[in-house]
Amino acid sequence: MVRCYALSEDMNKALSILLRTKMRPSSPATNRINQMQFPPIDNYKVSSSDEVSTNPRRELGEVRESMHSAISMNKTEILDAALNEFSEGYFGLSNENRRTLLMTLAREYDLNRTQLRELMKQYLELELPSGKLVCCHNVHEEEGSLSAFYRIERNLRHSLKPMYEVLFERLNTHTGGLRFLSIMRADILSLLMEENLAPLRALDSYLKEKLITWLSPANLQLHNITWDDPASLLEKIVAYEAVHPISNLLDLKRRLGVGRRCFGYLHPAIPGEPLIFIEVALMKNVAQTIQEVLWDDPPIAEYEATCALFYSISSTQPGLSGINLGKFLIKRVIDVVRKDMPRISTFATLSPIPGYMQWLLSKLASAERSTSTFREMLLKPEEESAILDVTKEFASGKNGMEVMRNLLSTTDYEWVNSTSLTVALQIPLTRLCARYLFLEKKRGKALDSVGNFHLQNGAMIGRINWMADRSEKGLRQSAGIMVNYIYEVENIEENAQSYFSKGKIQASSDVRAYIESSQDNHEETKD
Repeated sequence: MVRCYALSEDMNKALSILLRTKMRPSSPATNRINQMQFPPIDNYKVSSSDEVSTNPRRELGEVRESMHSAISMNKTEILDAALNEFSEGYFGLSNENRRTLLMTLAREYDLNRTQLRELMKQYLELELPSGKLVCCHNVHEEEGSLSAFYRIERNLRHSLKPMYEVLFERLNTHTGGLRFLSIMRADILSLLMEENLAPLRALDSYLKEKLITWLSPANLQLHNITWDDPASLLEKIVAYEAVHPISNLLDLKRRLGVGRRCFGYLHPAIPGEPLIFIEVALMKNVAQTIQEVLWDDPPIAEYEATCALFYSISSTQPGLSGINLGKFLIKRVIDVVRKDMPRISTFATLSPIPGYMQWLLSKLASAERSTSTFREMLLKPEEESAILDVTKEFASGKNGMEVMRNLLSTTDYEWVNSTSLTVALQIPLTRLCARYLFLEKKRGKALDSVGNFHLQNGAMIGRINWMADRSEKGLRQSAGIMVNYIYEVENIEENAQSYFSKGKIQASSDVRAYIESSQDNHEETKD
């Protein structure tokens, strides 16, 4: 016990984080304080130790009753009790009963369409005022006519609001309610993946609109997260880091130390837990590999930095999917860094390309299935020759594209350890990656999810980096390639508007050179 008291402050913090991680509750009945942290229904498992009623129907009925009370009651003291009972009961439901409850909410507490149709009928029967004032008698007639319009229009606006809006509004002002709504939406999204039903889509859309309003930047607090923050907050950073997992406590301390910044958006209703956070490296130049940021030499002195590199941005709430808090966070961080460190003039990312390898392997497989007349030649003749020359001992195939697909489909990634192979693959994989990022689109926007995020925020594609992430995840997602998106402060708004309205992607001359090369190859193939 004496030794425990003699531990350093850092070690106490480290032990606190480790203990918290190991002792995270395994069921909703374990710890009321952490009830709001449980995952969506698809990942939710009820263990044998859970305090679940032996009569699920009765339990579901009780929760439905408390939900109805939370919507219909008006007395504050009764309403608070009903909201507490509903939120606690919701987490005690089995997966199937949660689904049933959400479907009940979506269908039975939707719009009253009978009432709405009757109001619409009344509205259409009203005679439009002429707008010509001839005498006082006409004035009184028009006043009466307008009053009828205003009354029905008011009733129409009220009828166009679903009854579940009352539940959302009341939960938002209830202690812990905003977190609960975020988790409820995560459950709705999980359910929509299984059953894409119109009432559920409407429920999700309405709740999403409410959350966008409640989580506007005006309601969020920017916090510079440091090693001196409470262990409970640092634990969240470790747990929710989604891009480059934090390997140990030294790694965490380095990311929060000299030459590094970590900013998060917090909401007063969810204290001590960032809704989203971004990690920043202060550097002399835009990094080309993640190794430079995470594992190489110690960071430079901060006064020497001229570049702020965003290398990871992570959301902590699955229920906030589709709500672009990252857009506001990046812009806010740029403003803060420019104010605090005027020497920094370059703002860029080092971003993963999560969909590239899936797209490329699909393209290669499609080319294999096509007849020679309609086959798209993804490789130039010289690229194919170079690949065939060096891959005999690694992979087989009828042609260069089949060989490359077989090579990239392996899970041992042995090709990375061969200098000749990496040299042969670098040019075609980088060129095709430029095509994927710049030309491949879905509904007029970039196909790559990370690319779409940064482009809609006003960034441009700056540089494609070969062997930038040699981790298993990096090789699986993009053959180790990463990309720098550049945020040119003076062009951010213009780029964002151009991308939003026309789907126009801005890119550097280097990236465009790869695109032109790919297009030339495509034209030659057609000829």
